[in-house]
Amino acid sequence: MSLYLKNIDICISIIDMERSTALKSLKNHLNKPQHTIIIGPRQIGKTTLVKQLAEQLQMDNELVYFLTFEDPVILEAVNHHPENIFNYTLLPADLPADKRLYVIIDEVQYAKDPSNFLKLLYDKYSPKLKIIATGSSAFYIDKSFKDSLAGRKKVFEFFPLAFDEFLHFKGEDDLIAEWEQMKKRVTYQGLQLKRINALFDEYLVYGGYPAVVLADTEQEKQEMLKELVNSYMKKDALEAGIKEELKFFQLARLLADQTGNLVNNHELGNTLQMASSTVENYIYLMQKTFIVQLLSPFYGNVRKELTKMPKIYFNDNGLRNVLLNNFTKLNDRADKGELLENYVYCRLRQLHDSDSLHFWRTADGNEVDFVVEEQLKQGLAYEVKYHDVQFKPNKYKKFVEAYPDFNLECVCKLITRDDSIEAIRL
Repeated sequence: MSLYLKNIDICISIIDMERSTALKSLKNHLNKPQHTIIIGPRQIGKTTLVKQLAEQLQMDNELVYFLTFEDPVILEAVNHHPENIFNYTLLPADLPADKRLYVIIDEVQYAKDPSNFLKLLYDKYSPKLKIIATGSSAFYIDKSFKDSLAGRKKVFEFFPLAFDEFLHFKGEDDLIAEWEQMKKRVTYQGLQLKRINALFDEYLVYGGYPAVVLADTEQEKQEMLKELVNSYMKKDALEAGIKEELKFFQLARLLADQTGNLVNNHELGNTLQMASSTVENYIYLMQKTFIVQLLSPFYGNVRKELTKMPKIYFNDNGLRNVLLNNFTKLNDRADKGELLENYVYCRLRQLHDSDSLHFWRTADGNEVDFVVEEQLKQGLAYEVKYHDVQFKPNKYKKFVEAYPDFNLECVCKLITRDDSIEAIRL
């Protein structure tokens, strides 16, 4: 079994998904009868995206309506009965035989029962009615949602900007081609390498929220992130009925400081003087509103490997850093390794189904940061180190011996070794 050492630009940039690719996937689904459900954090660009879809449909002479469930009048009507949505649109039965009604619904999670609402409209009006819905929380996407809408919907998860999208938003399109070249080589010395590295450092600190990326100064970026996290905490806590808003915020800060580490609800509860069940509920809320994600352990030997306690990651580095009030330059940070690891996690989530993504750790402390299970006892594994000199190959012998069919790679931002393509053979 070989262990490969790769530069971050090579190994992880290939995971980045262009926003145009996501838009293309959505356009391809418009002709399908199933509902198109778009989920993701607030202020990530979902509304802009569906408005672009609406413009495309209108250019194709389709009948399109845009509604938002943040409008209390519309919300009250559809909560009374799902078919009241046609108070604001044409009826599918009134359409010409060759026409289809497209209804775009923003913030569908505010409906009293989103599952029932979407199921009734699909069963009664599909394929003459096509619903495209966005949601800024995923409380309704539970087992009952999946079961009741089986075969009736496709869910697209929308993420913060990937690095190539970040370059586009920054007006640095000329760097994207060079970034593409960097993906193909382990060592790369291009004319714009220094500029790309500087922008990547900014990206690791401030994240990929579009408004933050477009802000001109660091102060503006920081203020936008503070406003964003405050609105998250207040609005999401209020909607979830959380009374101890301060405790909720304090827990989020503790989790930010533990990025990439195991989550022990009991210890967190003791620190904050709250029940471990409350900690668990608060973390669940943060997951459903796309602030954090839990990564479960991968195991084949229940006696020697961890099987229960998850690790914590944030869906955006900027959100994580504003909770810590730490916007220090990347090279001067003690936690730059954690930022790189969090970035790798976010990119892996874009490429792989979240159910297939894990970490590996033994009871005596051996660990691999990320394991992607493609099929039984086969897949990919990644260890993240900011600098290649931090990589100690002997630490991974147990994993390689236990799972010889997993391709294990070390992902680094800085590489100084001459043998950087195939660094170590185990």
